[in-house]
Amino acid sequence: MNLPSGWRAPVARWLTGWALLAGSAAAGQAAAPFEDNIAQRTVACTACHGPQGRAGPDGYYPRLAGKPAGYLYNQLLNFRDGRRHYGLMTQLVEPLSDSYLMEIAQYFSSLQVAYPAPVPATASADLLRQGRQLVLQGDAARRVPACVACHGQAMTGVVPAIPGLLGLPRDYLNAQLGAWKTGQRRAHSPDCMKQVVERLNLDELNAVASWLAAQPLPANSKPATTLPAAAPGAVTLTCAGAPANALKARP
Repeated sequence: MNLPSGWRAPVARWLTGWALLAGSAAAGQAAAPFEDNIAQRTVACTACHGPQGRAGPDGYYPRLAGKPAGYLYNQLLNFRDGRRHYGLMTQLVEPLSDSYLMEIAQYFSSLQVAYPAPVPATASADLLRQGRQLVLQGDAARRVPACVACHGQAMTGVVPAIPGLLGLPRDYLNAQLGAWKTGQRRAHSPDCMKQVVERLNLDELNAVASWLAAQPLPANSKPATTLPAAAPGAVTLTCAGAPANALKARP
């Protein structure tokens, strides 16, 4: 198989880990005895997403550890069901049941491991100010809500299904915002993230990603348990996100 050089290492890691996720010990793991537990079966995930799901070293594979279980589960369903597109992920989760995907999500959600320090921003001060404005206040004139209205005032996410925005590399954030803008990433309808990115241009999306990527995590990095109260006159959107029936695992 003739792969682009940048894909060879991830594909090799994926191939050696896939059998573990499927419940087999056949993928070159002779050096360590196989134990039938979720930690060892998710080696396929950590091959790209880093040990304990801390994030991949290249800035493209995001952190899984500590994210809300409902969010992780819904994203696994989205890859499997075609709302998100990345061939390796789709092939990995395609044969797995809802209940197995939920078990994976709950495992990574339970891992509380330290975040690395953010990479210092290289963007201009004006761009960072614009990003901060959009994240914390939005743009009422264009009906763009503040990011914190959904992702939590501390931007660490909200259980059960809203992810945190901190601790993610700028390139990853830009890639996901761009994927929503081009339709490569979708959510259940009504897709409020799609509505938001359609109202912002690429420079503004980069401003948001640049500012978020430069922010440190608060001392308590766990997701909030409730959404923040809406400020008077704040822009609100109807957002399906992860409907309740999408968060219930089936055998």
